[in-house]
Amino acid sequence: MYAKGQAVIALMEELAPKSYAVAEDKIGLQIGTLQKEIRKVLVALDVTDEVVEEAIREDANLIIAHHAVIFRPLPHIQTDTPAGRLYEKLIKHDIAVYISHTNLDVADGGINDMMAEAIGLTVTEPLDEVHTDKLKKLVVFVPKEAAERVREAMFSAGAGGIGNYSHCSFNIDGTGTFLPGEGTDPYIGSKGRLEEVSEVRIETILPQSVERKVVQAMLKAHPYEEVAYDLYSLDLKTRTFGLGRAGRLPKPVTLQELCEKVKEAFEVPMLRVVGDPDKVIRKAAVLGGSGARYVRHAQFAGADVLVTGDIDYHTAHDALAAGMAIIDPGHNVEKIMKQGVASYLERKLAERKWATAVAASQINTEPFRFV
Repeated sequence: MYAKGQAVIALMEELAPKSYAVAEDKIGLQIGTLQKEIRKVLVALDVTDEVVEEAIREDANLIIAHHAVIFRPLPHIQTDTPAGRLYEKLIKHDIAVYISHTNLDVADGGINDMMAEAIGLTVTEPLDEVHTDKLKKLVVFVPKEAAERVREAMFSAGAGGIGNYSHCSFNIDGTGTFLPGEGTDPYIGSKGRLEEVSEVRIETILPQSVERKVVQAMLKAHPYEEVAYDLYSLDLKTRTFGLGRAGRLPKPVTLQELCEKVKEAFEVPMLRVVGDPDKVIRKAAVLGGSGARYVRHAQFAGADVLVTGDIDYHTAHDALAAGMAIIDPGHNVEKIMKQGVASYLERKLAERKWATAVAASQINTEPFRFV
């Protein structure tokens, strides 16, 4: 059985929640509908005419891309323009387009983590905070014999974490009362009779980002027909998510040696470098896409070099004067997300035994050629 579009995107948003995106980023469904079965997903960096032709050949009816296919408001769609022809082709072939941009940059396991892992960074931290997950407290009342099952369901869905501790909860024994009315099918007791049941009040905390998942898991594991539970917002914060990553290299290397590593890791034939090739690099920062605005963030994080794209002339001079090295392998290194996201979706769909296939686009959308 094929997964519906909404189900595929629910998996995608488990990896990269939309709430992680920076303000006014162009993310989400941009073309088509998710109210259909998805035969195949094509994961792409950009949505170009060549990528759409690839989707048609592959019989893919959903493209998940990093860069928006509609970036500015459209005054019209004229099908005799390049953009208009692209939209027309997508619609005619019933191919939906969903965009995961800065939320995928920010997410755990997203583009910046993929880049950091590719060059061997460890113990990474964000360069620029974008989103802080708030905490909530969930309180639920459960018959004693089902308490362990309900707790485990909530923990497995992401509740109960405090720092490096997991499975955290507080439990109080008490007595629950209820009177089943007409049309009920009570797990315990009989219609029209007041019941008193030994119950456990379970309290646990959860990040707001997994609230829906935890509540659904709790309701599924709970034996009662109608579940009594409360959710409280807390004036506490948990993990912070952000753009870029800074981390330590396994061992010190020269800037020249790191350049060779970057070329190999991101499959680029050449790159631009700011700094002394013999400079010793112990800590590095990475940021997918255009990172000129984040040179100072990298310096503040203690990085010796920033690996990012689209560095301009004046930013390069400023970095050089400040003693900060830069490696610019281009914006297109974000292509690392194609295989990373495809592998993630393939695994998640297989776990649910859906027949929807996933492929990473093989089209090179690098607009520059080196001559």
